[in-house]
Amino acid sequence: MKINDIPFGTTDWSAVEQTEHAGEAGTAYWRTRRFGDIRVRMVEYTPGYVADHWCEKGHILLCLEGELSTELADGRQFVLRPGMSYQVADQAETHRSSTGTGARLFVVD
Repeated sequence: MKINDIPFGTTDWSAVEQTEHAGEAGTAYWRTRRFGDIRVRMVEYTPGYVADHWCEKGHILLCLEGELSTELADGRQFVLRPGMSYQVADQAETHRSSTGTGARLFVVD
């Protein structure tokens, strides 16, 4: 990722419009900002959320609250708790997320 032509700024995430994204089970709520080619999101998953797709997009993801389970297509599984993060490149390792308890995340992609 190369960051260019973005002046200094702050974001009040509570003022960013929320969009709803249904999962296979549960719901994801996104608050999204775009800075050129970079998408930055505050994401909340409801308890019982299961993604409705396998993702090939690269992300840097930080778990702020709750617990997030991420499964890779090769069968490996990882659990993030508050203060933990993961990073993955575009088309590197297909992944899918879920949460039993709900989670709040900060995502850059």
